[in-house]
Amino acid sequence: MQKLGEHAIVIGGSIAGLATARVLSNHYRRVTVMDRDVLPQSAQQRRGVPHGWHTHGLLARGREVLETLFPGLTEELVDQGAIKGDLLGDGLWFNHGVYLNQAPSGLTGLLLTRPMLEAYVRRRVIALENVHILERCQVLTPTFDAQLGRVTGVEFDADGNRQTLTADLVVDATGRVSHTPRWLQAFGFDAPVTETVEVGICYTTRLYRRRPHHIGGKLGVVVKGGAPDFRFGGAMAQEHDRWIVSFGGYFGDAAPTDEEGFKAFARTLPTSEVMEILNDAEPLSPFRAFRFPASVRRHYERLTRFPGGYLMVGDALSSFNPSYGQGMTVAVLEAKVLDDCLANGVDGLAQRFFSATAQIIDIPWQIAIGGDLANPKVEGTRTLLGRFFNWYVGKLHLAAAHDPLLATRFLEVVNLMAPPTALLMPGIALRVLRGNLGRRAIAYAGGPEQAAEESRLLTVDTVAGEAP
Repeated sequence: MQKLGEHAIVIGGSIAGLATARVLSNHYRRVTVMDRDVLPQSAQQRRGVPHGWHTHGLLARGREVLETLFPGLTEELVDQGAIKGDLLGDGLWFNHGVYLNQAPSGLTGLLLTRPMLEAYVRRRVIALENVHILERCQVLTPTFDAQLGRVTGVEFDADGNRQTLTADLVVDATGRVSHTPRWLQAFGFDAPVTETVEVGICYTTRLYRRRPHHIGGKLGVVVKGGAPDFRFGGAMAQEHDRWIVSFGGYFGDAAPTDEEGFKAFARTLPTSEVMEILNDAEPLSPFRAFRFPASVRRHYERLTRFPGGYLMVGDALSSFNPSYGQGMTVAVLEAKVLDDCLANGVDGLAQRFFSATAQIIDIPWQIAIGGDLANPKVEGTRTLLGRFFNWYVGKLHLAAAHDPLLATRFLEVVNLMAPPTALLMPGIALRVLRGNLGRRAIAYAGGPEQAAEESRLLTVDTVAGEAP
């Protein structure tokens, strides 16, 4: 493949930066990833990813894209202890007062810690002969040529020495703390319009020893409660026979960081599976708390002027309420879009890239913000369509308790395999209607075992996946 330039720089060595470096290696002779941390050689926590201690989700679509960027990565991770399973059949999903039907969905999930995923992706990137990672360096500012109207590299500090590194393309993957809006203004450009939705998410996490009998041998449970507090929680299997257990809430409603307080918070959730783990399993870590103030989206696609040779990806573009588990998947989708854009050259690159990524961000943003606005404490514009969709999703859940097709279609949307509009297709809407009018939704009180048995009896004519 003919190269587009001599050198590209990625600022930030997290998942977004590493995936970006991988695609840039296709188009530039050299790629440098710059990060403030000393990057660990193995699956260890690091300062630059403070949320790495907490539950992370790699959605089905994200796993697929990572596999295209790094062939064989899924099986390599499984060989090293990551856990692969069916997202629906191997897990418990509780929302709107019911469990989703647990029939196999065909959607593959990958359960592992954030440090493990990052370590193995980083190992693959380092193995690329034209990629170099520069550690312990703080990027101070991009360098800008006013006559050319483009970014030409970066100034950075390494061990107290200010240095300059030139590049044909610089990509900001520094996350929520991105200084790009301020840098643009310093170069004479407008900062992007920023959309912010305050959620005040707080959650607390602890690791436990995992035993095969916990929660009936399932690989995970996700619980979302409703009014008045909209608390959430869950447990996910991890490598090395561990559970990662997290509980959280909105606007400072945090699970306490002590044994009794943590359990008391767990008992407020409408299901008991996680309490089974807390009562039976050996704790393996201290409690760790994390706070996330607001979902933020920067609309770079609306700018009419933008410097050449400069882009941003990942949380530097949009940062979502982490309880939806969308961040890493959106980041790798953006990296794939960048690969496609560069395949068509660098002319108008920023406009093409931001336009394409805006379309990617639209769907998870609608899912996250729409879900958050179901909580009356969250401030934002509640459109008639948004209110209807939240109502409809609630009804879909009730029907999906005994309809495996509806349960699968819902998880396809959540995992960014299909747009939310897929849930409004006539055949799906008819199943939702029939599930609410013609059959009794399965209440959570009976537990997942009762749900499974009633599902078997109620879905004789639906398991084939055809519209009624």
